[in-house]
Amino acid sequence: MNRTINCTRLFSFLLPVLVAACADAPETGPETQQAMPIASLNAASPGQAPPVAQAVTSERLVRARSEPHNWLTYYGAYDGQRFSSLDEIRTGNVKNLKVAWTFQHAPMTLMAAHPTYGFEATPIVIDGVMFISGWNGYVWALDATNGKLLWEYQHAVPLDTPLCCGNINRGVAVARGKVFYATPDAHLIALDAMSGDVAWEKVFGDIRAGETATVAPLVVKNLVLVGASGGEFGVRGHIDAFDVDTGKRVWRHYTIPRPEEPGGETWGNSEAWQRGGGTTWITGTYDPELDLVYWGTGNPGPDFRGNLRPGANLFTNSVLALDPDDGTRRWHYQWTPHDLWDYDGVGENILFDRDGRKLLAHFDKNGHLFILDRTNGEFVRAVKFTETTWGDIDPNTGAMTVHLRPTPEGTEIKPGPSGGKEGFPHAAYSPKSGFLYVPVIENTATFKTGPADFKEGQPWWGGDVETLDHPQSGALKAFDPATGREVWASSSEYPMAGSVLATAGDLVFSGQLDGHFAAWDARTGEQLWRFQTGSGIHSSPITYSVDGRQYVAIPSGWGGWIAGIAPKMMGAPRGAALFVFSLP
Repeated sequence: MNRTINCTRLFSFLLPVLVAACADAPETGPETQQAMPIASLNAASPGQAPPVAQAVTSERLVRARSEPHNWLTYYGAYDGQRFSSLDEIRTGNVKNLKVAWTFQHAPMTLMAAHPTYGFEATPIVIDGVMFISGWNGYVWALDATNGKLLWEYQHAVPLDTPLCCGNINRGVAVARGKVFYATPDAHLIALDAMSGDVAWEKVFGDIRAGETATVAPLVVKNLVLVGASGGEFGVRGHIDAFDVDTGKRVWRHYTIPRPEEPGGETWGNSEAWQRGGGTTWITGTYDPELDLVYWGTGNPGPDFRGNLRPGANLFTNSVLALDPDDGTRRWHYQWTPHDLWDYDGVGENILFDRDGRKLLAHFDKNGHLFILDRTNGEFVRAVKFTETTWGDIDPNTGAMTVHLRPTPEGTEIKPGPSGGKEGFPHAAYSPKSGFLYVPVIENTATFKTGPADFKEGQPWWGGDVETLDHPQSGALKAFDPATGREVWASSSEYPMAGSVLATAGDLVFSGQLDGHFAAWDARTGEQLWRFQTGSGIHSSPITYSVDGRQYVAIPSGWGGWIAGIAPKMMGAPRGAALFVFSLP
Protein backbone atom coordinates (compact mmCIF):
# COMPACT_ATOMS: atom_id res chain seq x y z
CA MET A 1 0.00 0.00 0.00
CA ASN A 2 2.80 2.47 0.90
CA ARG A 3 4.65 1.54 -2.28
CA THR A 4 1.64 2.61 -4.37
CA ILE A 5 1.38 5.98 -2.58
CA ASN A 6 5.09 6.72 -3.00
CA CYS A 7 5.07 5.84 -6.70
CA THR A 8 2.04 8.08 -7.25
CA ARG A 9 3.81 11.03 -5.60
CA LEU A 10 6.93 10.40 -7.67
CA PHE A 11 4.91 10.26 -10.87
CA SER A 12 3.11 13.50 -9.97
CA PHE A 13 6.48 15.21 -9.44
CA LEU A 14 8.01 13.93 -12.68
CA LEU A 15 5.01 14.45 -14.96
CA PRO A 16 5.62 18.17 -15.64
CA VAL A 17 9.28 17.45 -16.38
CA LEU A 18 8.41 14.65 -18.77
CA VAL A 19 5.80 16.76 -20.54
CA ALA A 20 8.25 19.62 -20.99
CA ALA A 21 10.91 17.27 -22.31
CA CYS A 22 8.50 15.76 -24.80
CA ALA A 23 7.39 19.23 -25.94
CA ASP A 24 10.97 20.21 -26.76
CA ALA A 25 11.81 16.92 -28.48
CA PRO A 26 11.62 16.59 -32.29
CA GLU A 27 8.64 14.72 -33.71
CA THR A 28 10.94 12.03 -35.07
CA GLY A 29 14.43 11.03 -34.16
CA PRO A 30 17.09 8.50 -35.10
CA GLU A 31 16.83 5.01 -33.68
CA THR A 32 19.94 4.64 -31.55
CA GLN A 33 19.67 0.94 -30.71
CA GLN A 34 17.13 -1.77 -31.33
CA ALA A 35 15.59 -3.25 -28.17
CA MET A 36 16.60 -6.82 -27.38
CA PRO A 37 16.37 -9.23 -24.43
CA ILE A 38 19.18 -8.96 -21.89
CA ALA A 39 19.67 -12.74 -22.12
CA SER A 40 20.61 -12.41 -25.79
CA LEU A 41 23.62 -10.25 -24.87
CA ASN A 42 25.36 -13.04 -22.95
CA ALA A 43 28.17 -14.32 -25.18
CA ALA A 44 29.05 -16.97 -22.57
CA SER A 45 25.86 -18.90 -23.33
CA PRO A 46 26.36 -21.37 -26.21
CA GLY A 47 22.63 -21.99 -26.38
CA GLN A 48 22.68 -25.78 -26.34
CA ALA A 49 22.20 -28.50 -23.73
CA PRO A 50 22.48 -32.28 -24.23
CA PRO A 51 19.20 -34.02 -25.18
CA VAL A 52 18.75 -35.59 -21.72
CA ALA A 53 15.16 -34.37 -21.31
CA GLN A 54 13.93 -36.16 -24.42
CA ALA A 55 13.75 -39.46 -22.52
CA VAL A 56 11.89 -38.10 -19.47
CA THR A 57 8.47 -39.72 -19.86
CA SER A 58 5.55 -39.85 -17.45
CA GLU A 59 6.45 -43.49 -16.76
CA ARG A 60 9.97 -42.46 -15.82
CA LEU A 61 8.65 -39.79 -13.47
CA VAL A 62 6.56 -42.44 -11.72
CA ARG A 63 9.75 -44.44 -11.16
CA ALA A 64 11.86 -41.42 -10.13
CA ARG A 65 12.78 -43.06 -6.83
CA SER A 66 14.74 -45.68 -8.81
CA GLU A 67 17.05 -42.94 -10.17
CA PRO A 68 18.69 -41.50 -7.06
CA HIS A 69 21.47 -39.98 -9.17
CA ASN A 70 18.84 -37.63 -10.64
CA TRP A 71 16.35 -35.18 -9.13
CA LEU A 72 13.61 -35.57 -11.72
CA THR A 73 10.74 -33.61 -10.24
CA TYR A 74 10.04 -30.87 -7.70
CA TYR A 75 10.15 -32.97 -4.51
CA GLY A 76 12.56 -35.52 -6.03
CA ALA A 77 9.65 -37.93 -6.52
CA TYR A 78 5.87 -37.66 -6.70
CA ASP A 79 5.46 -38.58 -3.01
CA GLY A 80 6.83 -35.27 -1.72
CA GLN A 81 9.21 -36.97 0.72
CA ARG A 82 12.29 -34.98 -0.33
CA PHE A 83 14.39 -38.07 0.39
CA SER A 84 17.37 -39.42 -1.53
CA SER A 85 18.85 -42.90 -1.22
CA LEU A 86 22.32 -41.56 -2.07
CA ASP A 87 24.74 -42.24 0.79
CA GLU A 88 28.26 -41.36 -0.34
CA ILE A 89 27.91 -38.28 1.88
CA ARG A 90 27.03 -39.52 5.38
CA THR A 91 27.36 -38.69 9.05
CA GLY A 92 30.97 -39.83 9.22
CA ASN A 93 32.30 -37.66 6.38
CA VAL A 94 29.89 -34.76 5.91
CA LYS A 95 32.33 -32.54 7.82
CA ASN A 96 34.60 -32.76 4.75
CA LEU A 97 32.11 -31.17 2.32
CA LYS A 98 33.64 -28.46 0.14
CA VAL A 99 32.27 -26.12 -2.52
CA ALA A 100 32.43 -27.89 -5.87
CA TRP A 101 31.09 -24.96 -7.91
CA THR A 102 28.83 -21.92 -7.76
CA PHE A 103 26.53 -20.11 -10.16
CA GLN A 104 25.72 -16.44 -9.64
CA HIS A 105 23.38 -14.10 -11.46
CA ALA A 106 22.65 -10.72 -9.90
CA PRO A 107 19.53 -8.76 -10.89
CA MET A 108 19.93 -6.83 -14.13
CA THR A 109 18.03 -3.72 -15.31
CA LEU A 110 14.67 -2.68 -13.86
CA MET A 111 12.52 -5.38 -12.33
CA ALA A 112 9.15 -5.82 -10.65
CA ALA A 113 9.21 -5.56 -6.84
CA HIS A 114 13.00 -5.28 -6.79
CA PRO A 115 13.41 -5.14 -2.97
CA THR A 116 11.70 -8.52 -2.61
CA TYR A 117 13.53 -10.58 -5.22
CA GLY A 118 14.92 -13.89 -3.97
CA PHE A 119 16.40 -17.18 -5.14
CA GLU A 120 13.91 -19.83 -3.95
CA ALA A 121 13.88 -22.42 -6.73
CA THR A 122 14.32 -26.18 -6.48
CA PRO A 123 16.83 -27.39 -9.11
CA ILE A 124 15.96 -30.29 -11.41
CA VAL A 125 18.85 -32.58 -12.44
CA ILE A 126 18.70 -35.05 -15.31
CA ASP A 127 21.77 -37.10 -16.29
CA GLY A 128 24.28 -34.36 -15.54
CA VAL A 129 22.20 -31.35 -16.65
CA MET A 130 20.58 -28.96 -14.16
CA PHE A 131 17.51 -26.86 -14.97
CA ILE A 132 16.67 -24.05 -12.55
CA SER A 133 14.57 -20.89 -12.48
CA GLY A 134 15.36 -17.57 -10.86
CA TRP A 135 13.65 -14.26 -10.18
CA ASN A 136 12.24 -11.88 -12.79
CA GLY A 137 11.53 -14.45 -15.47
CA TYR A 138 14.89 -16.28 -15.69
CA VAL A 139 15.44 -19.97 -16.44
CA TRP A 140 18.88 -21.55 -16.83
CA ALA A 141 20.35 -24.84 -18.01
CA LEU A 142 23.68 -25.68 -16.38
CA ASP A 143 26.29 -28.41 -16.47
CA ALA A 144 25.64 -30.13 -13.13
CA THR A 145 29.33 -31.01 -12.66
CA ASN A 146 30.82 -27.53 -12.92
CA GLY A 147 28.05 -24.91 -13.26
CA LYS A 148 28.83 -24.01 -16.87
CA LEU A 149 25.92 -22.09 -18.41
CA LEU A 150 24.39 -24.05 -21.29
CA TRP A 151 21.52 -21.69 -22.08
CA GLU A 152 19.40 -19.03 -20.44
CA TYR A 153 15.93 -17.67 -21.02
CA GLN A 154 14.19 -14.59 -19.68
CA HIS A 155 10.50 -13.82 -19.83
CA ALA A 156 9.61 -10.12 -20.00
CA VAL A 157 7.88 -9.36 -16.69
CA PRO A 158 5.77 -6.17 -16.56
CA LEU A 159 7.18 -3.77 -13.98
CA ASP A 160 3.72 -3.18 -12.49
CA THR A 161 2.96 -6.86 -11.90
CA PRO A 162 1.16 -6.85 -8.49
CA LEU A 163 3.37 -9.39 -6.74
CA CYS A 164 2.02 -10.12 -3.28
CA CYS A 165 5.02 -11.69 -1.65
CA GLY A 166 8.15 -11.26 -3.69
CA ASN A 167 9.67 -11.49 -7.16
CA ILE A 168 10.58 -15.17 -6.81
CA ASN A 169 9.99 -18.50 -8.50
CA ARG A 170 10.04 -21.98 -7.02
CA GLY A 171 11.21 -24.07 -9.94
CA VAL A 172 10.49 -25.83 -13.21
CA ALA A 173 9.24 -29.22 -14.40
CA VAL A 174 10.92 -31.23 -17.16
CA ALA A 175 9.39 -33.88 -19.42
CA ARG A 176 9.26 -34.94 -23.09
CA GLY A 177 12.08 -32.65 -24.12
CA LYS A 178 10.51 -29.55 -22.57
CA VAL A 179 11.11 -27.35 -19.54
CA PHE A 180 7.86 -26.01 -18.06
CA TYR A 181 7.96 -22.68 -16.26
CA ALA A 182 5.27 -20.48 -14.67
CA THR A 183 6.11 -16.78 -15.01
CA PRO A 184 5.42 -14.04 -12.43
CA ASP A 185 2.61 -12.69 -14.64
CA ALA A 186 0.97 -16.15 -14.80
CA HIS A 187 2.06 -17.46 -18.19
CA LEU A 188 2.86 -21.16 -18.49
CA ILE A 189 5.77 -21.52 -20.88
CA ALA A 190 7.18 -24.68 -22.45
CA LEU A 191 10.85 -24.27 -23.41
CA ASP A 192 12.83 -26.58 -25.63
CA ALA A 193 15.14 -28.30 -23.13
CA MET A 194 18.07 -28.31 -25.56
CA SER A 195 17.95 -24.69 -26.74
CA GLY A 196 15.77 -22.77 -24.29
CA ASP A 197 13.55 -21.59 -27.15
CA VAL A 198 9.82 -21.19 -26.52
CA ALA A 199 7.77 -24.17 -27.75
CA TRP A 200 4.41 -22.83 -26.57
CA GLU A 201 3.04 -20.26 -24.14
CA LYS A 202 -0.34 -20.00 -22.41
CA VAL A 203 -1.82 -17.46 -20.00
CA PHE A 204 -3.56 -18.96 -16.96
CA GLY A 205 -4.00 -15.94 -14.67
CA ASP A 206 -5.19 -12.34 -14.83
CA ILE A 207 -2.53 -9.97 -13.51
CA ARG A 208 -4.98 -7.05 -13.65
CA ALA A 209 -6.96 -8.79 -10.92
CA GLY A 210 -3.83 -9.60 -8.89
CA GLU A 211 -3.28 -13.18 -10.09
CA THR A 212 0.39 -14.06 -10.40
CA ALA A 213 2.43 -17.27 -10.32
CA THR A 214 5.38 -18.53 -8.30
CA VAL A 215 4.63 -22.27 -8.39
CA ALA A 216 6.80 -25.01 -9.87
CA PRO A 217 4.64 -26.94 -12.38
CA LEU A 218 3.91 -30.66 -11.93
CA VAL A 219 3.80 -33.07 -14.87
CA VAL A 220 1.35 -35.96 -14.42
CA LYS A 221 0.85 -38.32 -17.35
CA ASN A 222 0.23 -36.14 -20.44
CA LEU A 223 -0.62 -33.00 -18.45
CA VAL A 224 1.30 -30.19 -16.79
CA LEU A 225 -0.46 -28.76 -13.71
CA VAL A 226 -0.04 -25.23 -12.34
CA GLY A 227 -1.62 -23.07 -9.66
CA ALA A 228 -1.94 -19.30 -9.33
CA SER A 229 -0.98 -16.91 -6.51
CA GLY A 230 -2.68 -13.74 -5.34
CA GLY A 231 -5.01 -14.72 -2.50
CA GLU A 232 -4.38 -11.36 -0.79
CA PHE A 233 -5.80 -9.51 -3.82
CA GLY A 234 -9.33 -10.90 -3.71
CA VAL A 235 -9.05 -13.46 -6.51
CA ARG A 236 -10.66 -16.88 -6.91
CA GLY A 237 -8.14 -19.72 -6.67
CA HIS A 238 -7.78 -22.40 -9.32
CA ILE A 239 -5.58 -25.24 -10.60
CA ASP A 240 -5.09 -25.61 -14.35
CA ALA A 241 -3.98 -28.56 -16.48
CA PHE A 242 -2.45 -28.21 -19.95
CA ASP A 243 -1.49 -30.76 -22.57
CA VAL A 244 2.28 -31.30 -22.41
CA ASP A 245 2.75 -31.38 -26.19
CA THR A 246 0.35 -28.71 -27.43
CA GLY A 247 -0.32 -26.39 -24.50
CA LYS A 248 -4.08 -26.81 -24.87
CA ARG A 249 -5.85 -26.34 -21.56
CA VAL A 250 -7.60 -29.58 -20.62
CA TRP A 251 -9.29 -28.56 -17.38
CA ARG A 252 -9.54 -25.93 -14.66
CA HIS A 253 -10.57 -26.66 -11.08
CA TYR A 254 -11.77 -23.64 -9.08
CA THR A 255 -11.04 -24.00 -5.38
CA ILE A 256 -13.93 -21.72 -4.38
CA PRO A 257 -17.37 -23.13 -5.30
CA ARG A 258 -20.28 -21.14 -6.66
CA PRO A 259 -23.28 -20.81 -4.32
CA GLU A 260 -25.13 -23.67 -6.03
CA GLU A 261 -22.14 -26.04 -5.93
CA PRO A 262 -21.12 -28.33 -3.02
CA GLY A 263 -19.43 -26.14 -0.40
CA GLY A 264 -20.99 -22.96 -1.76
CA GLU A 265 -23.18 -22.67 1.33
CA THR A 266 -20.05 -22.17 3.50
CA TRP A 267 -19.55 -18.58 2.31
CA GLY A 268 -22.63 -17.04 3.91
CA ASN A 269 -23.63 -14.77 1.02
CA SER A 270 -23.93 -14.82 -2.74
CA GLU A 271 -20.90 -12.65 -3.54
CA ALA A 272 -18.03 -13.61 -1.19
CA TRP A 273 -17.06 -16.66 -3.27
CA GLN A 274 -16.08 -14.48 -6.24
CA ARG A 275 -13.13 -13.06 -4.28
CA GLY A 276 -12.69 -15.98 -1.92
CA GLY A 277 -8.94 -16.59 -2.28
CA GLY A 278 -7.87 -20.20 -1.87
CA THR A 279 -4.96 -19.79 -4.28
CA THR A 280 -2.73 -22.75 -5.10
CA TRP A 281 0.86 -21.52 -5.08
CA ILE A 282 2.71 -24.64 -3.90
CA THR A 283 3.26 -27.76 -6.03
CA GLY A 284 1.08 -30.79 -5.38
CA THR A 285 2.03 -34.43 -4.89
CA TYR A 286 0.74 -37.52 -6.73
CA ASP A 287 -0.02 -41.15 -5.96
CA PRO A 288 0.13 -43.12 -9.25
CA GLU A 289 -1.45 -46.21 -7.70
CA LEU A 290 -4.50 -44.34 -6.41
CA ASP A 291 -4.28 -41.94 -9.38
CA LEU A 292 -4.86 -38.94 -7.12
CA VAL A 293 -3.18 -35.54 -7.06
CA TYR A 294 -3.01 -33.85 -3.63
CA TRP A 295 -2.93 -30.05 -3.83
CA GLY A 296 -3.07 -27.47 -1.04
CA THR A 297 -5.12 -24.27 -1.03
CA GLY A 298 -4.46 -20.91 0.59
CA ASN A 299 -6.28 -18.49 2.86
CA PRO A 300 -9.70 -16.94 2.25
CA GLY A 301 -10.12 -13.26 1.50
CA PRO A 302 -10.14 -10.80 3.05
CA ASP A 303 -7.56 -12.29 5.38
CA PHE A 304 -8.60 -10.88 8.76
CA ARG A 305 -12.25 -9.79 8.34
CA GLY A 306 -14.19 -13.01 8.74
CA ASN A 307 -17.55 -11.26 9.12
CA LEU A 308 -17.55 -10.62 5.35
CA ARG A 309 -17.42 -14.38 4.67
CA PRO A 310 -19.34 -16.20 7.44
CA GLY A 311 -18.97 -19.96 7.39
CA ALA A 312 -16.17 -22.51 6.97
CA ASN A 313 -15.14 -20.99 3.60
CA LEU A 314 -14.58 -24.19 1.64
CA PHE A 315 -12.30 -25.10 0.02
CA THR A 316 -9.70 -22.67 1.40
CA ASN A 317 -6.95 -23.89 3.77
CA SER A 318 -7.50 -27.44 2.53
CA VAL A 319 -5.94 -30.36 0.74
CA LEU A 320 -7.85 -31.38 -2.38
CA ALA A 321 -7.57 -34.92 -3.74
CA LEU A 322 -8.15 -34.52 -7.48
CA ASP A 323 -8.51 -36.85 -10.45
CA PRO A 324 -5.60 -35.75 -12.65
CA ASP A 325 -7.44 -36.58 -15.88
CA ASP A 326 -10.33 -34.16 -15.44
CA GLY A 327 -9.71 -32.21 -12.22
CA THR A 328 -12.74 -33.51 -10.34
CA ARG A 329 -12.48 -33.55 -6.56
CA ARG A 330 -12.57 -37.00 -4.92
CA TRP A 331 -12.25 -35.76 -1.34
CA HIS A 332 -10.96 -32.85 0.71
CA TYR A 333 -9.81 -32.05 4.24
CA GLN A 334 -9.84 -28.51 5.66
CA TRP A 335 -6.98 -27.71 8.04
CA THR A 336 -8.32 -24.36 9.31
CA PRO A 337 -12.03 -23.69 8.74
CA HIS A 338 -12.89 -19.98 8.53
CA ASP A 339 -9.24 -18.90 8.71
CA LEU A 340 -8.73 -15.49 10.37
CA TRP A 341 -4.93 -15.53 10.70
CA ASP A 342 -3.57 -16.00 7.14
CA TYR A 343 -2.73 -19.66 7.85
CA ASP A 344 -2.60 -20.82 4.24
CA GLY A 345 -2.97 -24.59 3.87
CA VAL A 346 -0.87 -24.74 0.72
CA GLY A 347 2.12 -26.58 2.20
CA GLU A 348 3.38 -29.92 0.93
CA ASN A 349 1.42 -33.13 1.43
CA ILE A 350 3.90 -35.94 2.10
CA LEU A 351 2.81 -39.42 1.03
CA PHE A 352 4.12 -42.46 2.92
CA ASP A 353 2.99 -45.91 4.03
CA ARG A 354 3.00 -47.19 7.60
CA ASP A 355 1.67 -50.48 8.98
CA GLY A 356 -0.06 -51.30 5.71
CA ARG A 357 -1.89 -47.97 5.58
CA LYS A 358 -1.52 -45.27 2.91
CA LEU A 359 -0.99 -42.02 4.79
CA LEU A 360 -0.50 -38.31 4.14
CA ALA A 361 1.44 -35.94 6.43
CA HIS A 362 1.01 -32.18 6.44
CA PHE A 363 2.66 -29.57 8.66
CA ASP A 364 0.25 -26.64 8.60
CA LYS A 365 0.88 -22.96 9.23
CA ASN A 366 -1.63 -23.20 12.09
CA GLY A 367 1.06 -25.05 14.07
CA HIS A 368 -0.25 -28.62 13.84
CA LEU A 369 1.01 -31.74 12.13
CA PHE A 370 -1.86 -33.65 10.52
CA ILE A 371 -1.85 -37.32 9.51
CA LEU A 372 -4.63 -38.44 7.13
CA ASP A 373 -5.57 -41.61 5.31
CA ARG A 374 -4.80 -40.54 1.75
CA THR A 375 -7.24 -42.97 0.17
CA ASN A 376 -10.27 -41.12 1.55
CA GLY A 377 -9.13 -38.13 3.63
CA GLU A 378 -10.01 -39.74 6.96
CA PHE A 379 -8.43 -37.98 9.95
CA VAL A 380 -5.85 -40.10 11.79
CA ARG A 381 -4.18 -37.73 14.28
CA ALA A 382 -2.93 -34.20 14.86
CA VAL A 383 -0.15 -32.90 17.09
CA LYS A 384 1.27 -29.44 17.82
CA PHE A 385 4.78 -28.81 16.53
CA THR A 386 5.04 -25.19 17.76
CA GLU A 387 3.34 -23.00 20.36
CA THR A 388 -0.16 -21.85 19.41
CA THR A 389 -2.49 -19.44 21.20
CA TRP A 390 -5.01 -18.86 18.39
CA GLY A 391 -6.67 -22.20 19.17
CA ASP A 392 -6.31 -25.97 19.31
CA ILE A 393 -6.95 -29.03 17.15
CA ASP A 394 -8.25 -32.07 19.03
CA PRO A 395 -5.57 -34.75 18.51
CA ASN A 396 -8.16 -37.54 18.32
CA THR A 397 -11.02 -36.00 16.36
CA GLY A 398 -9.52 -33.04 14.47
CA ALA A 399 -12.15 -30.67 15.90
CA MET A 400 -11.00 -27.05 16.06
CA THR A 401 -11.42 -24.74 19.07
CA VAL A 402 -10.68 -21.03 18.57
CA HIS A 403 -9.29 -18.98 21.48
CA LEU A 404 -8.08 -15.70 19.95
CA ARG A 405 -9.17 -13.65 16.93
CA PRO A 406 -7.99 -10.40 15.33
CA THR A 407 -9.62 -7.30 16.84
CA PRO A 408 -9.78 -3.59 15.88
CA GLU A 409 -7.46 -2.67 18.75
CA GLY A 410 -5.07 -5.57 18.08
CA THR A 411 -4.57 -8.97 19.68
CA GLU A 412 -1.27 -10.81 20.25
CA ILE A 413 -1.52 -14.28 18.75
CA LYS A 414 0.83 -17.21 18.15
CA PRO A 415 1.94 -18.09 15.57
CA GLY A 416 2.08 -14.95 13.42
CA PRO A 417 0.95 -14.84 9.78
CA SER A 418 4.07 -16.71 8.64
CA GLY A 419 2.76 -19.66 10.65
CA GLY A 420 4.48 -22.33 12.71
CA LYS A 421 5.90 -23.46 9.39
CA GLU A 422 5.80 -21.01 6.53
CA GLY A 423 3.75 -22.03 3.51
CA PHE A 424 6.63 -22.47 1.07
CA PRO A 425 9.56 -24.29 2.74
CA HIS A 426 9.02 -28.03 2.81
CA ALA A 427 9.37 -30.74 5.41
CA ALA A 428 10.92 -34.11 4.56
CA TYR A 429 10.36 -37.77 5.39
CA SER A 430 13.02 -40.46 5.63
CA PRO A 431 11.80 -44.02 5.07
CA LYS A 432 15.15 -45.10 6.55
CA SER A 433 14.68 -43.41 9.95
CA GLY A 434 10.89 -43.32 9.77
CA PHE A 435 10.90 -39.69 10.93
CA LEU A 436 9.45 -36.46 9.55
CA TYR A 437 11.69 -33.36 9.61
CA VAL A 438 10.21 -29.86 9.71
CA PRO A 439 11.59 -26.28 9.67
CA VAL A 440 9.81 -24.45 12.50
CA ILE A 441 9.08 -20.78 13.10
CA GLU A 442 8.46 -19.62 16.68
CA ASN A 443 6.80 -16.22 16.42
CA THR A 444 4.08 -13.88 17.64
CA ALA A 445 2.18 -11.07 15.92
CA THR A 446 -0.40 -8.46 16.75
CA PHE A 447 -3.42 -9.04 14.52
CA LYS A 448 -5.79 -6.14 13.77
CA THR A 449 -8.99 -5.94 11.79
CA GLY A 450 -9.53 -2.91 9.60
CA PRO A 451 -11.24 -1.56 6.49
CA ALA A 452 -11.97 -4.05 3.72
CA ASP A 453 -12.96 -1.96 0.73
CA PHE A 454 -12.26 -4.08 -2.34
CA LYS A 455 -10.36 -2.61 -5.31
CA GLU A 456 -9.32 -4.91 -8.12
CA GLY A 457 -5.59 -5.52 -8.25
CA GLN A 458 -4.98 -4.04 -4.79
CA PRO A 459 -4.17 -5.86 -1.53
CA TRP A 460 -7.32 -6.84 0.35
CA TRP A 461 -6.27 -7.72 3.87
CA GLY A 462 -9.16 -6.42 5.92
CA GLY A 463 -6.69 -5.47 8.62
CA ASP A 464 -3.00 -5.62 9.40
CA VAL A 465 -0.36 -7.47 11.41
CA GLU A 466 2.58 -6.15 13.40
CA THR A 467 5.53 -8.53 13.69
CA LEU A 468 8.68 -6.46 14.27
CA ASP A 469 8.26 -5.85 17.99
CA HIS A 470 7.77 -9.50 18.89
CA PRO A 471 10.40 -12.18 19.62
CA GLN A 472 11.19 -14.66 16.87
CA SER A 473 13.27 -17.81 16.68
CA GLY A 474 13.13 -21.22 15.07
CA ALA A 475 14.12 -24.84 15.13
CA LEU A 476 14.57 -27.92 13.01
CA LYS A 477 12.51 -30.74 14.53
CA ALA A 478 12.03 -34.46 13.97
CA PHE A 479 8.71 -36.24 14.61
CA ASP A 480 7.61 -39.85 14.62
CA PRO A 481 4.44 -39.87 12.47
CA ALA A 482 3.28 -43.15 14.03
CA THR A 483 2.77 -41.49 17.42
CA GLY A 484 3.21 -37.76 16.92
CA ARG A 485 6.15 -37.83 19.35
CA GLU A 486 8.81 -35.14 18.96
CA VAL A 487 12.09 -37.05 18.56
CA TRP A 488 14.54 -34.16 18.66
CA ALA A 489 14.80 -30.41 18.13
CA SER A 490 17.74 -28.25 17.09
CA SER A 491 17.12 -24.61 18.00
CA SER A 492 17.93 -21.62 15.81
CA GLU A 493 18.34 -17.96 16.70
CA TYR A 494 16.25 -17.06 13.66
CA PRO A 495 13.10 -18.56 12.13
CA MET A 496 13.74 -21.65 10.03
CA ALA A 497 12.38 -20.92 6.56
CA GLY A 498 14.32 -23.25 4.28
CA SER A 499 13.17 -26.65 3.01
CA VAL A 500 14.61 -29.87 4.41
CA LEU A 501 16.40 -32.66 2.52
CA ALA A 502 16.77 -36.15 4.03
CA THR A 503 19.25 -38.72 2.74
CA ALA A 504 20.17 -42.37 3.21
CA GLY A 505 23.46 -41.15 4.68
CA ASP A 506 21.41 -40.48 7.85
CA LEU A 507 21.61 -36.75 7.21
CA VAL A 508 19.18 -33.89 6.96
CA PHE A 509 20.15 -30.63 5.24
CA SER A 510 18.51 -27.21 5.48
CA GLY A 511 19.35 -23.55 5.06
CA GLN A 512 19.05 -20.81 7.66
CA LEU A 513 18.15 -17.14 7.43
CA ASP A 514 21.56 -16.04 8.68
CA GLY A 515 23.09 -17.55 5.52
CA HIS A 516 24.27 -20.88 6.89
CA PHE A 517 23.64 -24.12 5.04
CA ALA A 518 23.92 -27.00 7.47
CA ALA A 519 23.72 -30.77 7.94
CA TRP A 520 22.31 -32.59 10.98
CA ASP A 521 22.41 -36.20 12.14
CA ALA A 522 18.97 -37.53 11.16
CA ARG A 523 18.78 -39.74 14.28
CA THR A 524 20.00 -37.36 17.00
CA GLY A 525 19.69 -33.81 15.66
CA GLU A 526 23.37 -33.05 16.22
CA GLN A 527 24.62 -30.43 13.76
CA LEU A 528 27.60 -31.93 11.96
CA TRP A 529 28.58 -29.31 9.36
CA ARG A 530 27.69 -25.85 8.14
CA PHE A 531 28.80 -23.32 5.53
CA GLN A 532 28.14 -19.58 5.32
CA THR A 533 26.67 -18.69 1.90
CA GLY A 534 26.53 -14.93 2.50
CA SER A 535 22.76 -14.48 2.17
CA GLY A 536 19.72 -15.89 3.92
CA ILE A 537 18.35 -19.18 2.55
CA HIS A 538 14.67 -19.55 1.68
CA SER A 539 14.97 -22.37 -0.85
CA SER A 540 15.09 -26.15 -1.25
CA PRO A 541 18.29 -28.24 -1.20
CA ILE A 542 18.63 -31.27 -3.45
CA THR A 543 21.22 -34.01 -3.95
CA TYR A 544 22.29 -35.87 -7.07
CA SER A 545 25.30 -37.67 -8.50
CA VAL A 546 27.24 -37.67 -11.76
CA ASP A 547 29.76 -40.40 -12.59
CA GLY A 548 29.44 -41.76 -9.07
CA ARG A 549 30.17 -38.45 -7.31
CA GLN A 550 27.44 -37.11 -5.01
CA TYR A 551 26.62 -33.41 -4.93
CA VAL A 552 24.38 -31.32 -2.66
CA ALA A 553 22.98 -28.09 -4.12
CA ILE A 554 21.31 -25.10 -2.43
CA PRO A 555 20.20 -21.73 -3.89
CA SER A 556 21.07 -18.86 -1.54
CA GLY A 557 19.29 -15.52 -1.82
CA TRP A 558 17.03 -14.12 0.89
CA GLY A 559 13.90 -12.46 -0.46
CA GLY A 560 10.14 -12.74 -0.70
CA TRP A 561 7.91 -11.80 2.23
CA ILE A 562 10.69 -10.88 4.66
CA ALA A 563 8.46 -8.58 6.72
CA GLY A 564 6.15 -11.43 7.64
CA ILE A 565 8.66 -14.25 8.06
CA ALA A 566 11.60 -12.55 9.79
CA PRO A 567 11.24 -8.75 9.93
CA LYS A 568 14.41 -8.40 11.99
CA MET A 569 16.30 -9.70 8.93
CA MET A 570 15.09 -6.95 6.59
CA GLY A 571 18.53 -5.34 6.51
CA ALA A 572 20.54 -8.56 6.35
CA PRO A 573 22.99 -9.15 3.46
CA ARG A 574 21.28 -9.99 0.18
CA GLY A 575 22.56 -12.10 -2.68
CA ALA A 576 21.71 -14.65 -5.32
CA ALA A 577 23.96 -17.66 -5.81
CA LEU A 578 23.65 -21.40 -6.27
CA PHE A 579 26.15 -23.33 -4.14
CA VAL A 580 26.98 -26.96 -4.95
CA PHE A 581 29.01 -29.10 -2.53
CA SER A 582 30.80 -32.44 -2.75
CA LEU A 583 33.47 -34.42 -0.94
CA PRO A 584 37.08 -33.69 -1.90
